[in-house]
Amino acid sequence: MKSTLILNAKIVNEGKVFESDVLIKGDRIEKIEKDLQSAQASQIVDANGKYLLPGAIDDQVHFREPGLTHKANIFTESRAAVAGGVTSFMEMPNTFPPTFTQELLEEKYQIAAKNSLANYSFYIGAANDNLEEVLKTDVRKVCGLKIFMGSSTGNLLVDNENTLEGFFSRFPSLIATHCEHEPTIRKNSEEWKNKFGENVPIHEHMNIRSEEACYRSSSFAVDLAKRHGTKLHILHISTTKEISLFDNSIPLEKKKITAEACIHHLWFNDSDYERLGTKIKWNPAIKTANDQQAILQALLDNHIDVIATDHAPHTLEEKNNSYFNAPSGGPLVQHSVVAMLEFFHRKKISLEKIVEKMSHHPAILYEIKERGFIREGYFADLVLVDLNKPWTVTREHILAKSGWSPFAGEQFTSSVLKTWVSGNLVYNEGKIIEGAAGQRLLFSR
Repeated sequence: MKSTLILNAKIVNEGKVFESDVLIKGDRIEKIEKDLQSAQASQIVDANGKYLLPGAIDDQVHFREPGLTHKANIFTESRAAVAGGVTSFMEMPNTFPPTFTQELLEEKYQIAAKNSLANYSFYIGAANDNLEEVLKTDVRKVCGLKIFMGSSTGNLLVDNENTLEGFFSRFPSLIATHCEHEPTIRKNSEEWKNKFGENVPIHEHMNIRSEEACYRSSSFAVDLAKRHGTKLHILHISTTKEISLFDNSIPLEKKKITAEACIHHLWFNDSDYERLGTKIKWNPAIKTANDQQAILQALLDNHIDVIATDHAPHTLEEKNNSYFNAPSGGPLVQHSVVAMLEFFHRKKISLEKIVEKMSHHPAILYEIKERGFIREGYFADLVLVDLNKPWTVTREHILAKSGWSPFAGEQFTSSVLKTWVSGNLVYNEGKIIEGAAGQRLLFSR
């Protein structure tokens, strides 16, 4: 059995930073102890005091396969993920065709089994007419149900209240929602289009997809969940007002209603639209500096539970369009961990809290089996980082198929050195190591 011995690491795990060695056998962590130098292993890695983290688990990505593979695919984006320290991902149903049936869902799993370097799971998607199909989902093998309560993309808008009641009352596991109130967005869009025509300034995006649109939809989802006892997870919170919807007085294990913050809402604010234009056009929109600061604080005080990316690539040709013609979304998965480590360097968040929000909490929230922690007997999903190895994002570093990043030109203080997925070294000092495959995530439900 293949084995790896990691020596002299500073481990960040479960609220502590401590020095130890780690022995990996096969796909599992065998031992976490000091002074394991005498242990037998086929590969020995001296961490030299660098920091060893549990791999990040990204609960919201769009890898565009099948049907939109000119933008991205599972092969390319999973490699971008592991290069950035993300060892597991959960991918959304807005592919082409949308993942509305069990057959289409299983086709995605088959693609990932062949092509993904990271561990993987896929959401089943909700439509206005597929409730009975969704109820066939094996929630021990599928991360959850995704409902677009706002037409962010394609034809996935679910706006029939009776249908929503059905999903919220009958689906037996986690429902993840994109919450924006569609009538408010349509009204705002018409108003700004009358004013500017097709050439709406990009900074008006946050006024079209406004705080009101976000709050009306999020509060409606919360009301539905409370009425039916649903396990609800609201994705990509973008406004201060929404934070009041979430409780921080109970531990995550007991929460029924939870929230996610995304890297772009933490990193950018409306002052960045002039510089980056449609490259930072996301739904929900990046909003004000006050919202940005409030979201970070909500992470720190546990109103918001996890950090993700909403990695959603488009080609630069697609993005370089007028306001209404430029799609929303962009590539982020390769830079999420180093971006959060930059906040650590700025003394805005601790290493322990980063690991909690990017690794521990996604594992707890989704009830992922034996991942998300550095524990004996758990899968060896690990990331070795150097907190003091600066580098600048350039085109040649970017592994996402789209070939660009809103972080282009950004200098990060920290570097991902090595990434192990299920015990396999898949990224080493700037190079992808082929030959291994990620595993399907399983859930203790």
